[in-house]
Amino acid sequence: MANKPTLAETHSGIKQIRQEAVDVQMTPKPTAMVPPSRQGKKMISGHFDKDVHRQLKMLALEKETSIQNLLSQALNALFERNDKPPIA
Repeated sequence: MANKPTLAETHSGIKQIRQEAVDVQMTPKPTAMVPPSRQGKKMISGHFDKDVHRQLKMLALEKETSIQNLLSQALNALFERNDKPPIA
């Protein structure tokens, strides 16, 4: 029959487990590859009704442009109406 570990052995084992946990937490996570077109940019989003999405998509198709381009135009118009420079 195996003997129970001593208090010192138990403490040593717990110390080892804690150190391993710290090592895992401190290991840097691999960074995702960010395309050059998105470097230095931030995502801006909102939740809208599905009909808003559909209409925006249709407008982009009609204008032969992207939703992102339409949103940039809309943001610039908003900025200009509020006396801000159009930077989108």
